[in-house]
Amino acid sequence: MTSADEGRMGRWQALCSACRNVFGMPDYERYLAHAAVTHPGQPVLTREAYCALAIERRYGGKGGARCC
Repeated sequence: MTSADEGRMGRWQALCSACRNVFGMPDYERYLAHAAVTHPGQPVLTREAYCALAIERRYGGKGGARCC
């Protein structure tokens, strides 16, 4: 992979992350980066567990954010 390809890939990943953020979708890659910096050495959630937790935080639970 050339440096130009790496640059395009980085921009693509940033665009995908921004889209997930705009639409309120969980961003597993951002979670992994955050966990590596703030909680090094601790186990991380699987992608499925992370997405389930994000959905529960957004739509379920007691007194959570609701549209109606």
